[in-house]
Amino acid sequence: MDRPVSVVEHELELNLVLSPEHSVPVPARLTYGSHDPYAVYITFHLDTGSPVTWVFARELLVEGTFRPCGQGDVRIWPTRSGRRSVLCLALSSPAGDALLEAPLPAVAAWLERAHRLVPPGSELAALDLDGSLAELLA
Repeated sequence: MDRPVSVVEHELELNLVLSPEHSVPVPARLTYGSHDPYAVYITFHLDTGSPVTWVFARELLVEGTFRPCGQGDVRIWPTRSGRRSVLCLALSSPAGDALLEAPLPAVAAWLERAHRLVPPGSELAALDLDGSLAELLA
């Protein structure tokens, strides 16, 4: 039995930090879906014409709204930029490193919507393991 897939998305503008004094805006989309309840997707719409998507644990993003967390490719921490609350995302890949700032209130509101879709702790129940197994064995 196929379960309906529900998705929560939010378009927002992040700032790519180039130096302490200079940043450039980067349009992005946050996506969370019940089909992949442990993951969040952030798609960056760059001038190259090809969007870039990063996928990491929803729990990592949640924890990062409160305290520094993560290691390796994705590190997240809350801070202030002037009078604004921002969420810093430090991303590392073989192609390079990027430091981005997202508006913390917008990310927190989106996470709240994602938690209403699949409450924390109920991710396993959101997965259709029986249906996936039946499909695999068919």
